[in-house]
Amino acid sequence: MSDATLTFNHHRPRLQRIAYRMLGSWAEAEDVVQDAWLKWHAADHATLANIEAWLVSVTTRLSIDRLRSVKSRREHYIGAWLPEPDLTDLADAAPSPEQALEHAHDVSYALLAVLERLAPEARAAFLLRDVFDEDYGEIARVLNRTEAACRQLVHRARIRLKDERKPAAVAPETQHKLLRAFAQAASTGDFTALKSVLAADAQLVGDGGGKVASFGVPLLGGQRIAQLYLATCLRYRGQVRCEVALVGGQWRLLRFIDGKLESAQYLETDGTRITRIHAQRNPEKLAGLARALGCELSVPV
Repeated sequence: MSDATLTFNHHRPRLQRIAYRMLGSWAEAEDVVQDAWLKWHAADHATLANIEAWLVSVTTRLSIDRLRSVKSRREHYIGAWLPEPDLTDLADAAPSPEQALEHAHDVSYALLAVLERLAPEARAAFLLRDVFDEDYGEIARVLNRTEAACRQLVHRARIRLKDERKPAAVAPETQHKLLRAFAQAASTGDFTALKSVLAADAQLVGDGGGKVASFGVPLLGGQRIAQLYLATCLRYRGQVRCEVALVGGQWRLLRFIDGKLESAQYLETDGTRITRIHAQRNPEKLAGLARALGCELSVPV
């Protein structure tokens, strides 16, 4: 393996994280990183003062261009649009809940979903500053804008996203106990237990992509959500299994039906009840996760 390839592969995880958080799509992020590799392969490496900064800049610009090209398609998406499940941590050894929360990413799945509200350059500026901790001089260089303009982009993005910031910290053991109780109840269809762990004003946002049945708007109310999980268990008696995993500091519930992956659900809590669920059910967006887990999808792509 050449030195150039080794250098690129060293930075690849960071570039993947940037592209994924820009696009909310693992498949599209992989395409962007591959395009970045082609540009890296063609570049004169001896002229680059800072290789990592150059690669981050190229990846960000490619992501902006890709996001612009997919915006119109997403605007006509059937139902709620949610990101693909994050795959960056699947190769890591499973951490304890405490370790995973300590190293949590700053972007929750919920925040990643609402980043769709931002224009591509605003999204890039926000992520580079608030997630990847780049200074404004570097952001200005990447976006080819003044530092003042970049500060304004980030400021406006923060205002638009103020209700979707990272939730208050909850003791890991408290969250773990609550979510395992939910997984057990969701696997067995225990309606009383489901209601007890769901907040009265809980909401569920589902992405079926027009491929599988899903709600076009968020489902509101803990009782209605509990009824939905009960209905699934009644329909597939004895075939529903839910597993809770902590990935990148975010709780993820994987639901299997007859041993096949049916959804990846991201759970938020206030430490007492589950307050929100984002359920990714679009089989096209679950395909990468299913391959990584070595399982089949309940609805083939």
